[in-house]
Amino acid sequence: MEIEEALITAGRTRLRPVLMTTLTTIMGMLPLALGLGEGSEMSAPMAVSVVGGLAVSTVLTLVFIPTLYYIVEKRIKKTAV
Repeated sequence: MEIEEALITAGRTRLRPVLMTTLTTIMGMLPLALGLGEGSEMSAPMAVSVVGGLAVSTVLTLVFIPTLYYIVEKRIKKTAV
């Protein structure tokens, strides 16, 4: 299988589970991050960090890492030929 085809297939396979897991965690943390409820002022910064970290790691997992892999593999193939 070519690299492009393998990355597209892997992306399609992993997209839904990764997004579902990320979105459920982010939605669960939103009330805490927004400071809703009693005593949430202390936990709000942690919740904001978790939401931001999940958003960044999701983009890294679904976009950046496959793109980086594609670029590195193309360069390796170009130098090997």
